[in-house]
Amino acid sequence: MVFRNTDLPVLFHRTDTIAIARQREAIGATRSQLLLLVLGAALAALPSSLRLGSTFQLAGALSALAYAGVLVLSYRSSRHRAKSHWQLNRSAAEFIKSMCWRYAVHGAPFDSRCTDPDGLFTTRLEEGLRELAKVGWQDPRTNDQEAAAGDLLTTPMRRLRAKPFSIRKETYVRDRLIEQRNWYHRRTEISRRATTLWSFSIGLLTLLALLLAMLRTFSVAESVDMAGLLSAAAAACLAWSEIRRHQPLIAAHSLVEEDLAAMHTAMETTITDVEWPSAVYETERIVSPQHTDWLVRHRS
Repeated sequence: MVFRNTDLPVLFHRTDTIAIARQREAIGATRSQLLLLVLGAALAALPSSLRLGSTFQLAGALSALAYAGVLVLSYRSSRHRAKSHWQLNRSAAEFIKSMCWRYAVHGAPFDSRCTDPDGLFTTRLEEGLRELAKVGWQDPRTNDQEAAAGDLLTTPMRRLRAKPFSIRKETYVRDRLIEQRNWYHRRTEISRRATTLWSFSIGLLTLLALLLAMLRTFSVAESVDMAGLLSAAAAACLAWSEIRRHQPLIAAHSLVEEDLAAMHTAMETTITDVEWPSAVYETERIVSPQHTDWLVRHRS
């Protein structure tokens, strides 16, 4: 049996879509601000001889517009709170996904001994979503009729739950554990490449700024404006790298991948039907965004 994201309830898909949209908005706003700051510095470094008329300096006006654009984007970001909504909706989507998997494969607390797994699933899910709502999460079911009418327990979830232990284990290991393990591996490689790229860029820009500063020190060249531009570009690269958290994510994702590899081995060799509910619960804890954030904070 195959169990994919398409088999999850409509509420998950709505929340996941919102999280992706808010992530793009937040990252796009930050990228635009950094680019405008570098553009403003570049325009300010242009010769003052570029004028319209006797007093109006075109480069200075464009530089001022770039800096004004940064202020406008900062104000919009503070109003829209895209980053906060991105993180809250991502937490909600992953929470829903985790609960669905636990229910479908008899993970704790929805093990085989549970007398009313459907009722317990709905209760636990709504309780968790209410906790997220307390810190600002906006339930899409409020304004989305399709999400409000969608069943939290889908037919594929019920069908998988009804399967014997061997099929549930095979499906969970293949479609959840291995899928997540591969995802963390891919993200680690992407972060490594990004770290190399941005470290090289920062080093090169800083080296060029140092060279120009040394030339100016010995009166070989008047390059203070260009050195300032290179410094601004290096600072923007550094800020972008820190915002994306590539370096701490490498360590965090590697640790999660190692834990999933150990859990994979245990599930294939030693874990029995009795131990299965707690093993699924532990796996879902490992792949939760909260666990990754905890590792990032402690590995930074």
